[in-house]
Amino acid sequence: MNMALDLFSRNAGNSGNMMWIYPAAFLVSLALVLLLTPLVIGLARKIGAMDKPDDRKVHTTPIPRLGGAAIFFAFFITLFGILACLKYAGGMEIKGIENLPAIFIASSILFIVGLIDDFRGLPAKVKLGFQILAALILIQQGIGITFLNQPSGGVLYLPTWLAVLISLTWLVVITNALNLLDGLDGLLAGVSVITGIIFLAVALIKGQILVALMMAVIIGTCLGFLRYNFHPAKIFMGDGGSLFLGLLFAMVSVMGGLKSTATISLLLPILIMAVPILDTSLAIIRRIIKRKPIFSPDKEHIHHRLLSLGWSQPRVVLFIYSINLAFGLFGLWLVIILK
Repeated sequence: MNMALDLFSRNAGNSGNMMWIYPAAFLVSLALVLLLTPLVIGLARKIGAMDKPDDRKVHTTPIPRLGGAAIFFAFFITLFGILACLKYAGGMEIKGIENLPAIFIASSILFIVGLIDDFRGLPAKVKLGFQILAALILIQQGIGITFLNQPSGGVLYLPTWLAVLISLTWLVVITNALNLLDGLDGLLAGVSVITGIIFLAVALIKGQILVALMMAVIIGTCLGFLRYNFHPAKIFMGDGGSLFLGLLFAMVSVMGGLKSTATISLLLPILIMAVPILDTSLAIIRRIIKRKPIFSPDKEHIHHRLLSLGWSQPRVVLFIYSINLAFGLFGLWLVIILK
């Protein structure tokens, strides 16, 4: 514990008196999403943007599915607002801030694609194409895996073609992993809160201000959304929200853990996002064995299997929360002892 506190004080404390930005970002985003979500619920009902029950879904009545709009706008309004305040106050120079236009454009593409899918439905290949486009925008900006730290302390630089291939695969796979996890009331929102907390802690330890700020915002946003999304849900985030969150965590894992964590450069983000990565890996293997399209939907995800055992939705969700937290804390512990 003393080692962790020392790391926080030496790295997070290096930003002077600016530690207020993290609780401020959390509180502002929390308040914004609490205000926006009821408005989105009313709008979804008015325009007929409802998620209707079917054989693959577990809810039994139509539910508004535009929650991603509240998450998306609360996130960027808060993030840009806090950064504007820092600039106005003559605050610190934040590394990576030049990437924000690319981050906003790529995120907006997947948010809009998700909204269209929520309204009309889109073929899996079309959604995959836009995910690749969003990933390439980030890679072109330099947000990707260009090198790996080795256990010996050296750095392994990747050839350009390999760096692009690995970065593209990582960004698309993690985006889809989070998207596929959104199958029960409050599941993805809660996992996002836990994942955000772990990434926030890692970013503070390593003095990565922009990543830490983004995670503080997403924690507040998703926690506020849980007020309306936990069972029985009053609204779903839909693909607009799940694709946005998936890309956000895929991108942050590249900006933060992968590039700077020494001997566990690849292991850390895998541990932090262990549940969605495991669930997606099993889904791909299952569909290959059954000779089904990889993107075909089914009811054999981890949460579906637990429901089939007779568990209630809240019990399943809380169990997955605990597994996600355990893996995340283990990853954080590795960061601390191997720093």
